Amino acid sequence: MAYHITDDCISCGACMAECPVDAISEGADKYVIDADKCIECGACADVCPVDAPQQG
Repeated sequence: MAYHITDDCISCGACMAECPVDAISEGADKYVIDADKCIECGACADVCPVDAPQQG
């Protein structure tokens, strides 16, 4: 299952810079992941300081 970003997101942008398929974009109040583009690599979760990207 693709990753999604929880409300814990602090909008630091670390995840977007790390995504190899450009599936992450800046949303209105947090970053969002395009589930159709996400390859479930976990790179976003590895760099997030607040563990906002979660699988499922």
